[in-house]
Amino acid sequence: MSDSYYERLVDEDALVAYLEDHLGAVDDSDIVRHQEGHSNETLFVTWGDRELVIRRPPPGETADTAHDVLREYRVTAALSDTDVPVPEPLLACDDHDVIGSDFYVMERLEGDVLRDDEPDRFAAPEHRERIGYELVDTLATIHDVEYEAVGLGEFGRPAGYTQRQVDRWGKQLSWAFEVTEDERAVPDLHAVGDWLRANVPDTHPHTLVHGDYKLDNVMFGMTGADEARANRTADDNGEQSPELVAVFDWEMATLGDPRADLGWMLSYWRDPKDPAPSMPELTSRFMERVGYPSRVELVDRWEAHTGLAFEHERFYRTLAVYKLAGLGEMFFRRYLEGNSDNPLYPKMEARVPALAARAKRILEGDEPL
Repeated sequence: MSDSYYERLVDEDALVAYLEDHLGAVDDSDIVRHQEGHSNETLFVTWGDRELVIRRPPPGETADTAHDVLREYRVTAALSDTDVPVPEPLLACDDHDVIGSDFYVMERLEGDVLRDDEPDRFAAPEHRERIGYELVDTLATIHDVEYEAVGLGEFGRPAGYTQRQVDRWGKQLSWAFEVTEDERAVPDLHAVGDWLRANVPDTHPHTLVHGDYKLDNVMFGMTGADEARANRTADDNGEQSPELVAVFDWEMATLGDPRADLGWMLSYWRDPKDPAPSMPELTSRFMERVGYPSRVELVDRWEAHTGLAFEHERFYRTLAVYKLAGLGEMFFRRYLEGNSDNPLYPKMEARVPALAARAKRILEGDEPL
């Protein structure tokens, strides 16, 4: 990343002055940009003996729900006293004179984000099983939050959430197609969109939803500083096993349909029987290894924890892949218009039709749960 881009992300002198005012002066500090992620920007800050994280939107973006970091701060703060594991939020700032945008500060946690592979210390069948169960159990915990009791009663409009999701992504695709269909059409996506509009469930439960819940938006680690929790995560041989210690990336959180969250998580989860991934560049396959739970086992566990049934499962899994295709098609339009040099974007010419074909397989029952 060029120095000029980093300078657009943060005015170091102004940020240091802000942190001194709110956290106290320190002898040593350091600021580093985190290179992972495709949405909001993340900065790692060493502040004396404290390790912090700053979240801010990309420079030049207009504020919208996709980059609303203060919304992310609000939900994280509301959940900090619940059973949902979140990093401790410290500060929120809407003064753009500091770094040019809204931002918030939270404590940094130590652990592993499972994105491309599993760490060696988790590479045992019993650890793999726990990773899958911790992932879905935590999603169930999110869906069990009494959102009014924690101050999130006005956080969204849960009624009609699923219909709005179908409508929104149809509009996103229409915007992309204005340019991309001159290169190649994706008739399967039109057919999938028609099927989704005709099959939106009439009703759904109303819960807090994360909006982007998947394996690489959580962190696994051991909480050795808390002896009681460490003991609770020990196996019969006294060895510690993986524990989900934090859920990240809450900027899409709202009140809505928990089955949509589950469908989204499942769209990224691989079973050994699955066909080759439609978008290999963004697909992890290590959960095909022995020990990881199957999608059916994850659904069974979610149902047992929430008391809800995963009704209309083909609809929700199809919707998730439709949304992935929508993202890909928007990437492709940006590439065609010269608005991105991301090497992934031109690959969407072939990847989006493959995703559309996957969505059709799901809705037709040819790619079962």
